[in-house]
Amino acid sequence: MTWSVHPEPFASPDASRLRRAYYAEVAGRYWGRPATEAEIDQGLMNDPADPVGRLVPPTGEFVVGRYGGRAEACGGLRLLDGDGETAELTRVYVSPAVRGTGGGGALLAALEEAAVRLGARRLVLDTRLDLVEARGLYAKHGFREIPPYGEPGPYSEIWYGKELPARTGRRAL
Repeated sequence: MTWSVHPEPFASPDASRLRRAYYAEVAGRYWGRPATEAEIDQGLMNDPADPVGRLVPPTGEFVVGRYGGRAEACGGLRLLDGDGETAELTRVYVSPAVRGTGGGGALLAALEEAAVRLGARRLVLDTRLDLVEARGLYAKHGFREIPPYGEPGPYSEIWYGKELPARTGRRAL
């Protein structure tokens, strides 16, 4: 089986299912117990990942990865306010059942390509120390620890960045 990763609306059924699984996993690890359906619902209602539709061109993109045709991974990127050359990764998730099959790398490659198309020159992200699989994935794909950027939140414990190859031509609109 192989991976394919393509843009998809943030609220599509597959994207919503994956974001729900993402939230269930990260909340459960944070609380040290499985999150309840009500807690997941509440968390997704308060999810700041795409508050004003910025995960679509020209300000960002959301992608879904399929393994053997089944939606198993997702992630988004958004250009940060200010310089327009920095994009932030968000909601990067690979279903536990298919971790280790190359989905994380395929997802990051698609998000990096999207960032370059949007004119970004660097990618940044923040995460928690307990999300060791994610931290390993980022390090394996050239992300390095950086100082905090923006306003630190309660779930930001470590920050990563990566320089992107320069794009020739004009920035996409």
